[in-house]
Amino acid sequence: MKTAEIRQAFLDYFASKQHEVVASSSLIPGNDPTLMFTNAGMNQFKDVFLGQDDRSYTRATSSQRCVRAGGKHNDLENVGYTARHHTFFEMLGNFSFGDYFKQDAIKYAWEFLTSKEWLNLPEEKLLVTVYADDDEAYDIWHKEMGLAADKIIRIGDNKGEKYASDNFWQMGDTGPCGPCTEIFFDHGEHIWGGKPGTPEEDGDRFIEIWNNVFMQYNRHADGTMEPLPKPSVDTGMGLERISAIMQGVHANYEIDLFQSLIQAAADVTGTKDIDSKSLLVIADHIRSCSFLISDGVMPSNEGRGYVLRRIIRRALRHGHILGATDLFFYKLVGPLVKEMGEAYPELVKNQPHVEKILKLEEEQFAKTLDNGMKLLETAISELKGDIIAGETVFKLYDTYGFPVDLTADIAREKNLKVDEAGFATCMEEQKSKARAASNFKVDYTDTLNLDGTTDFTGYESLLNQGKVIALFRDGNAVDALTAGEAGMVVLDSTPFYGESGGQVGDTGVLTNGASEFIVSNTTKEQKNHLHHGEVKAGTLKVGDTLSANVDAHKRQQTALHHSATHLLHAALRNTLGDHVQQKGSLCTPDRLRFDFAHFEAMTADELKTVETIVNQQIRINTPVSTKLMDIEAAKAEGAMALFGEKYDDEVRVLSMGSEQFSVELCGGTHANRTGDIGFLKIISESGTAAGVRRVEAVVGEAAYDYISQMENTINAIAAQVKSNRDSVLEKVEAAVAKSRQLEKDVQQLKTKLASGAGTDLAAGAKEINGIKVLAAQLDGADVPAMRGAMDQLKNKLGSAVILLASSEGEKVTLIAGVTKDLTSKVKAGDIVKEMAPYVDGRGGGKPDLAQAGGKKPEGIKDALAAFDKWAEANL
Repeated sequence: MKTAEIRQAFLDYFASKQHEVVASSSLIPGNDPTLMFTNAGMNQFKDVFLGQDDRSYTRATSSQRCVRAGGKHNDLENVGYTARHHTFFEMLGNFSFGDYFKQDAIKYAWEFLTSKEWLNLPEEKLLVTVYADDDEAYDIWHKEMGLAADKIIRIGDNKGEKYASDNFWQMGDTGPCGPCTEIFFDHGEHIWGGKPGTPEEDGDRFIEIWNNVFMQYNRHADGTMEPLPKPSVDTGMGLERISAIMQGVHANYEIDLFQSLIQAAADVTGTKDIDSKSLLVIADHIRSCSFLISDGVMPSNEGRGYVLRRIIRRALRHGHILGATDLFFYKLVGPLVKEMGEAYPELVKNQPHVEKILKLEEEQFAKTLDNGMKLLETAISELKGDIIAGETVFKLYDTYGFPVDLTADIAREKNLKVDEAGFATCMEEQKSKARAASNFKVDYTDTLNLDGTTDFTGYESLLNQGKVIALFRDGNAVDALTAGEAGMVVLDSTPFYGESGGQVGDTGVLTNGASEFIVSNTTKEQKNHLHHGEVKAGTLKVGDTLSANVDAHKRQQTALHHSATHLLHAALRNTLGDHVQQKGSLCTPDRLRFDFAHFEAMTADELKTVETIVNQQIRINTPVSTKLMDIEAAKAEGAMALFGEKYDDEVRVLSMGSEQFSVELCGGTHANRTGDIGFLKIISESGTAAGVRRVEAVVGEAAYDYISQMENTINAIAAQVKSNRDSVLEKVEAAVAKSRQLEKDVQQLKTKLASGAGTDLAAGAKEINGIKVLAAQLDGADVPAMRGAMDQLKNKLGSAVILLASSEGEKVTLIAGVTKDLTSKVKAGDIVKEMAPYVDGRGGGKPDLAQAGGKKPEGIKDALAAFDKWAEANL
């Protein structure tokens, strides 16, 4: 069976067992701070298992795309060198949310694997493991499924503490957990390895292919195991592993999907060595890179983007090993789409965007390699001895992405060695920092103890009454809050919008006449709205009925900015392309901020186009409509769902503009008509990270205030240049041109003065062993003037070593010069490095000219004196 057929067969089997077939979620975990990437099929169902989310089904099945290349689960360095490690893989899973449990889970797994209607694997090739204390699972396998006792292996706490076992699964340090049973396939005696639980278990003979997790406890921070009210099932089977078995091969890279990608990688790199490990790396990495970019991750120097960049550059380094001389990696997106596009249509849709990003990253890496070569050449020229320091090799690798093996090759050509131990130390330090930085950890039980649901009435009204169902002070539940105390109030009904979706929470007042609570912010937790603030007068008690009054002006201005973000998002996609995806937003009464995926700064024309499109939609003044729909129906109608956002089964669909200009899922508050927004003015565009741009804008009153302020500024400038508003630009341009000319004149005068001073200074040079040595201070000279003086002195003195110093305020400049005939003996870079500390600075440069900056003018005399002593001792 082909890989695609196995994937479909799995989904079809569980669909026949009344499981809802659920599409793969994004590789960016939605609302989950514990994960860098989606790394298991159960991730998208985590809140269901925790009882914090309800679905219309109690059984589900999926083929989930996963990445393990960062954070706790990181297989990156093993990829290409083992039979089954990948950065990207697909996890087949079936799930029960309080429906069936151990008996049916085991039955389903065994039937799918062994029945003639499905995979028809020979039973004698399979064995299973169970948690040592899980007699129930053991009896199901032995008594009901008929497995012999020697085919069932009990695995106890083999990782140092209670419940720390290969056969006991935990979501995290706290939260749902339970025993599991795993199914293994025996590849045969000709392959080394032992059964699970034996010293040889790490061999490749017995391979785990299916894991059934039985979630029956909730683990608390103190270690207490509380039985779950609805025990559930979470299973997983690696598609690549089962495909290898079904296709009669041992390694995952031998399956049909990988063989196609490996051949494509060989074609684009021009290699004839089809067995090269580098081809395996490239074939694996094109999958993770393409799907990560398709899901909205952009290469950068931090977080998920940094991991993506590392994977890309690792693939490119292996292309270099294969001898690739041209851009190649982006050309593999097409072959990947051909293999996986049918199962993942979003990859087909995003193919042009993925190719463009990979090509840009590859072009940038080519420049990075050039920079790395320059750094390496400089390091070699300044080398004392025959060993390139491990710190230098690591800097080349980590900062410039320079392949370590390439550094070693160049070193060998020059009869040099690489400090491998020093490099390994630096690598371990980096890994330790990375592990610490990606320590995603959450106590799943650390939430406010809240019951019930707050009924939000704020779409229809800004004033209503609600009953106090809970009060909190310093995070602890209390019966009352008195005047002067800060805390949180939870009502059974409220018009206050809780901060979410980028829209800030409402402010206002809660009162019953005798008592008054000033609301400074409103947030959401679980299904409740929390009113944050302070008791202004009287006492609030649980059970009180309060009048809730939202600040109408702030709400209106916030709603207008929120509505404008939807129009802005659609205009950006129309102008820049469908790859534009929202990466974050903030809507306040004063302005909006919108972050989105895009790979370069927007031009002035693009910004103008976007602004014009939005204002056209505002002027058309169409009604803003919202309606409740089933989420799948909403998506079918073209409503855009945002990555990282979590939606209920029933969602609010917001439509704005003419001809369905913007249709998105959004629970925020909005204008009644687009014309209410008034006018949008973009005030800035900038980058926040690699591949992420930010637009800030104002609308309504805020836009009017912004334009008025700009008008006042223009009037003030006009007054300064003695002009009116109509001709202020011409006057300013003339003033700037005059200023630039004056700067040129001043610079020319400084250079002439410095050159003259340099001629005069030459007379003060002294001679040491036939070499002219000069240390001098040029007051008031800037860097260009000092460099001019240095050239004059070198020409006049012939064979010379020179140090010049200058200061302007607290800024100090040192420039060292060495004539060409002496650079094999003396390096200007060494001179400034030794003298810079006297002026509290540092620097470097080429052997014949180097520069240092400092911030201690009073140290110049000491630096010049030290230079004289250095010259006497070293020349």
